[in-house]
Amino acid sequence: MATAAASLRYFPSSFRNRSPGAAAASGGLVRLSPRRARSAAGVAAPSREAESAASLGDLTRVDFPILDQEFDGSKLVYFDNGATSQKPSCVMKTLDEYYRSYNSNVHRGIHVLSAKATDAYESARTKVANFVNAANSREIVFTRNATEAINLVAYSWGLSNLKQGDEMVLTVAEHHSAIVPWQFVSQKTGATLKYVGLTKEEVPDIEQLKGLLSNKTKIVVVHHVSNVLGSMLPIEDIVTWSNRVGAKVLVDACQSVPHMPVDVQRLGADFLVASSHKMCGPTGVGFLHGKFDLLSSMDPFLGGGEMIADVFQDKSTYAEPPSRCIVL
Repeated sequence: MATAAASLRYFPSSFRNRSPGAAAASGGLVRLSPRRARSAAGVAAPSREAESAASLGDLTRVDFPILDQEFDGSKLVYFDNGATSQKPSCVMKTLDEYYRSYNSNVHRGIHVLSAKATDAYESARTKVANFVNAANSREIVFTRNATEAINLVAYSWGLSNLKQGDEMVLTVAEHHSAIVPWQFVSQKTGATLKYVGLTKEEVPDIEQLKGLLSNKTKIVVVHHVSNVLGSMLPIEDIVTWSNRVGAKVLVDACQSVPHMPVDVQRLGADFLVASSHKMCGPTGVGFLHGKFDLLSSMDPFLGGGEMIADVFQDKSTYAEPPSRCIVL
């Protein structure tokens, strides 16, 4: 987990803490990403001559060993960061150091290696919490990826809180990982899925979303930024509208957390998920941010490991969040 924290060096605090800009006070409008907005307006991108000689790419390319190779006589250029980002040397060095120096179970040993691994693990949780401005590091639950984080909410919260007659609102632009878990919940509980379509600009129709919200709505599942459509949804507004009808909000922030300041307290969503491998961190790591009172009220997702407090022959008691939410 320390490797995930190491990757955060590529997201300086001066960038994270500045005003979200396009995310602020949008008046309920879907905002286009700067690149798509520039294209839509017919404004040409700045020429290379106008760019600084020492661009961010120039400064950081040396930290990514995978880019130091050629194909057909040309240097490798990698554009598929929306799917997965490459890993800088500091992340691979930290991962190597862990396995060479203090590989051990966290929270389950009193020897020196376990203590060191546990300290690194919890330090990473604190860094992630600070990165998204969580109120408490215990609101950060490490998962294997964002998909597991969404499934955690679907199974631990959804199956316990949804019933026939309830409604779940999603957009047709969601990643399938944010759709399929709620289809499972619908099949098991009888709750109904409602989908928001696209406008003629091919972005989610926010007016339709507002119109679908009712006292039957129990959860709204939306992306923050779409790397396919180039849209950025007004999460603060969606949370406000959803709260008026008593609905929870889950935000898929896999594409926003790596590229813009994300303040979970400001957004106000009940749940937010992101994935390490899209932001220069290792694969196999994601996180769920959940409001602490909600996490505390949820049944465990999986049984065993760190999620227990005490185990008896006929019953078990469960740890407080974040431990109760996931198995290590």
